[in-house]
Amino acid sequence: MRWTVAICFCTVVFCPLVSADCIPFTDAKNHIGEIRCVSGKVTRVERGDRGAHYLDFCEDYRLCPFTVVVFAGDLKDVGDVRQLQGRVIEVHGPVKEYDGRAEIVLRQARQLRGEMTKIPAMPKGYDVERQGRYSAGKFSHPKSGRRTSKKRNPRGRPIDTAEDDTE
Repeated sequence: MRWTVAICFCTVVFCPLVSADCIPFTDAKNHIGEIRCVSGKVTRVERGDRGAHYLDFCEDYRLCPFTVVVFAGDLKDVGDVRQLQGRVIEVHGPVKEYDGRAEIVLRQARQLRGEMTKIPAMPKGYDVERQGRYSAGKFSHPKSGRRTSKKRNPRGRPIDTAEDDTE
């Protein structure tokens, strides 16, 4: 009798933790608001306007029911997500709804599992806003648009501040 109670207790308490199997990305919309593992093959890694990267699991992202987003500020913690293209991955995290689709925000590399558990860090010279073309380490002051010039005395003419006394 004690073993039966213990087995039932363990099944009820630990079953949700053990059954954290990944769901396919096509079922992610049914699990909005839950912390889940979603798996699928990344068909394309797309860069957004403000440096965010999107992992697309369908050929046409507009018709895809799920996406993973990595914001520009999180790239240093996640790594070079461009390496995930063509790979089967598992993403762990809260499933949220955005723009009518399910999504997981990838903030840390430990949220990733699958073929690419460790992806390389972003290259040091990679600037998110300029797509890796320039280094973010140099700063220069902005140049003014117009120049001011001082009025100068024409050559050879002395400046006379006294009034003329010719009468």
